[in-house]
Amino acid sequence: MDASIHSENARLWHPASLDGLELLSARFVDHRFAPHVHDGYVIAVLEAGAERYRYRGEEHLVSAGGLALLNPDEVHTGHKGHDDGWRYRVFYPPAELFQSLLGELDLPSRSAPRFAGSVHRDADLVARLLDLHRHLESGASALQQQTAWRETMLALLQRHAGLGSARAPGLEPLAVGLAKEMLRAQLAEPPSLEVLAAAVNLSPFHFARVFRRATGMPPYAWLKQLRLDQARSLFRLGLAPAAVAVQLGFSDQSHLNRQFKQAYGVTPGEYRQACAR
Repeated sequence: MDASIHSENARLWHPASLDGLELLSARFVDHRFAPHVHDGYVIAVLEAGAERYRYRGEEHLVSAGGLALLNPDEVHTGHKGHDDGWRYRVFYPPAELFQSLLGELDLPSRSAPRFAGSVHRDADLVARLLDLHRHLESGASALQQQTAWRETMLALLQRHAGLGSARAPGLEPLAVGLAKEMLRAQLAEPPSLEVLAAAVNLSPFHFARVFRRATGMPPYAWLKQLRLDQARSLFRLGLAPAAVAVQLGFSDQSHLNRQFKQAYGVTPGEYRQACAR
């Protein structure tokens, strides 16, 4: 039998862009979690296999594509629910992160949110959580990570913790205009969401929602489009893709190539050749 079938691995880390958040990416087969608690929340998304766990006096089974939610200070266990074990991605946010998010939305609560139920099938939210987890693992900018975190957690709390609707964002044209100027001036090293929001005297989440309402996209997506527009201008001047990638803050030339082709249907090299003709 292939020994890799029963191999286990786990990686735990703290994204620098979100103070206090812990993340886990792991595959377990024979590992068994003894009864334990976390002082924060557990948000686990199953990528493959299945996990069984005891929580609030009941046995639960969550399988691939499922979502497991646990509240703070609740005793639980964990072991395989499938012969090949399970692979999952987990968020461990402290209660303070959720309280801060509610404060940014002018939804302060005397008590921390509580998840209703534990195992859920919510395909759209699972996809968003997996995408967020990978962004927090990758070299995505703090602007993108912080915005995606807030938007995804708001959706999670509204669907599974009974959080009401936040007030609609205003127009705030001066704030949006100033933020755009800051992003234009710092293409290579953009400010974080929190720095942008502080500069326009808004809370980070309120600013992100104001910006999306005004432009139709979150700040990091607007920045991406601005970078690609600038890349086209530089290619028309004859600059090489490697130099453009460095100048505009892409992680490398292949990163620029992928985003450019996604947006325009041709590679930077093909675009430069067309301009030369």
